[in-house]
Amino acid sequence: MDLRDQLKNLFPTHEEQDFQMPEEEFKQKEPLVCKFEKKGRNGKPVTIVEGWEGSEDDLKKISKKIKTTLGIGGSEKDGTIIIQGDNRDKIMAILKDMGYKTKRVGG
Repeated sequence: MDLRDQLKNLFPTHEEQDFQMPEEEFKQKEPLVCKFEKKGRNGKPVTIVEGWEGSEDDLKKISKKIKTTLGIGGSEKDGTIIIQGDNRDKIMAILKDMGYKTKRVGG
């Protein structure tokens, strides 16, 4: 007699139901840090978005959305998005529309 049969004996009026775990929506705990940098890049300005806590796939989706909206290049790796040029205000507006909190660092 397995556990299922024992439970049926204890609770004869109970009907079994299939249960599905509800999918939890990811929430960023800390704000994303948006900063401007020129050091170590041959004087070329870049905007860096740091502090991502989610999966790499979601990071790539966010990066692609920013790059296609602004029509500029960039990359993403290790929880960091690097976008060419000084576009902090535009990037922060895009992230805010997507529901993320952002924090501006520097100048």
